[in-house]
Amino acid sequence: MRQGSLIAITAALAAGALTLTACGSRDSGDKGSDSGKGDGSTVVIGVDAPLTGDLSAMGLGIKNSADLATKNANKQNLVKGVTFKIEALDDQAQPSAGQQNASKLVSEQNVLGVVGPLNSSVAESMQKVFDDAKLAQVSPANTGPALSQGPDWQTKKVRPYKAYFRTATTDAIQGPFAAQYVYNTAKKKKVFVIDDKKTYGSGLAATFTAEFKKLGGKVVGTEHINPDAKDFSAVATKVKNSGAQIVYYGGEYPQAGPLSKQIKAAGAKIPLIGGDGIKDDTFMKLAGAESTGDLATSVGAPVEDLPSAKQYVQDYKSAGYKEEYSAYGGYAYDSAWAVIEAVKKVVDDNGGKLPSDARAKVTAAMQGVSFDGVTGKVAFDEFGDATNKQLTVYAVKNGAWTPVKSGTYTG
Repeated sequence: MRQGSLIAITAALAAGALTLTACGSRDSGDKGSDSGKGDGSTVVIGVDAPLTGDLSAMGLGIKNSADLATKNANKQNLVKGVTFKIEALDDQAQPSAGQQNASKLVSEQNVLGVVGPLNSSVAESMQKVFDDAKLAQVSPANTGPALSQGPDWQTKKVRPYKAYFRTATTDAIQGPFAAQYVYNTAKKKKVFVIDDKKTYGSGLAATFTAEFKKLGGKVVGTEHINPDAKDFSAVATKVKNSGAQIVYYGGEYPQAGPLSKQIKAAGAKIPLIGGDGIKDDTFMKLAGAESTGDLATSVGAPVEDLPSAKQYVQDYKSAGYKEEYSAYGGYAYDSAWAVIEAVKKVVDDNGGKLPSDARAKVTAAMQGVSFDGVTGKVAFDEFGDATNKQLTVYAVKNGAWTPVKSGTYTG
């Protein structure tokens, strides 16, 4: 997203990656867990996500999944002499909070990697802090292209920060993929484009718009909304009067749900489509019964449909977490596992012990990480981006997100 993503489905998980310890509620993940390995080293994996507020459903799924990865690594004794645990911090989807969290995690020397954040705008505030400290950051959800390819990514790709990685694909893929679905599959030729002016939303709307126009579609109206607003009736009226056949929304579900509902109430009985930021069950609660037919793209393929994710789904449920794993749980697990794999390589290369410059070495090792994960093959390209570029379109049917098309963007 998240600013923020079709998968080559692999048959096996990383070297027994998913056997579960008998562990309990999500609260146990805040301070992490250990498996009683005596005097061995403790490695902390930081987690930054919105754990409270409107986006907490996604944030808590990220936290719980990273916690599950550390528990499984400890259960397997994957890195001998090392116990993993998480430290989860709440960014409330606010860049200022994210930056403070980044500084806190950097100050704790046993933190050797960080999973998160959810939002690209938050990531922007954290990247330099982590990069200066050579502390690896792996987001399961950021999709803003500039984070890994620089502000001029459309004309010249330059990696700004070597400590930044992600397991989700980018909006350079997601926006155009949605445009191809709307124009070629849904046969909608007139779109009204709305965004929330945030990094994720505006970037996603821009890449969608460029591809839609390239295909021959017409943008019959554009609007920017205040993400703190609740009343979108003026925008809804503009949509109704525009003759649009569909609305594209760049933003997240707390606004997308009410926006969809108010557009329908204004008399425009047309679907709304957005990115991974709206693909949460809360969207349907906010949008109401008339959300049937609304659409969302999301990174990867449905976790429930992946042979590689079956053990993860089972383990997550068995762990007793109070919240669903949500849209990014599988990616968060793989993000944490990537850090664990990097730590394993560094320890193995150093005679079975953590070196004094472990952070820098873990960050360097991240570039070569490659394993069969929950979401498929996990590896990173020269920009730190996921090599897995699968996407899926979902439609609201019978009150649930139902996959309707999976594939990769062909541009």
